[in-house]
Amino acid sequence: MDKWLWAARFFKTRAIASHACELGRIQSNGQPAKAAREVHVGDLIQIKNDSGVYTVEVLELSELRGPAATAQALYRETDASREARAKAEEERKMMQQFEALPEGRPTGRNRRELDRFRGRR
Repeated sequence: MDKWLWAARFFKTRAIASHACELGRIQSNGQPAKAAREVHVGDLIQIKNDSGVYTVEVLELSELRGPAATAQALYRETDASREARAKAEEERKMMQQFEALPEGRPTGRNRRELDRFRGRR
């Protein structure tokens, strides 16, 4: 499993792919998959990584990491998965972006800006 995930370019290294299997982020045909599990053509694999949740069908097997075009030929993403990722992306874009709170006490300048903002001066 970890070799195929690495060859299909879902993870940058086999170690990261193996760790994802240990954490339960990979499911094969609805079952949690271990790194040593064999992948077969036709398997439905659900992959949770930083980019989102992918549900893919295995089309070909490979243990060698090749170019991206070759890697994309190893699987086909389901339509439902593609739509769900697009919807999640839209929701992320619609969320308001907040500025991080400053650390520590405000400076004199910051305090004056806050006072002006609150209408105190």
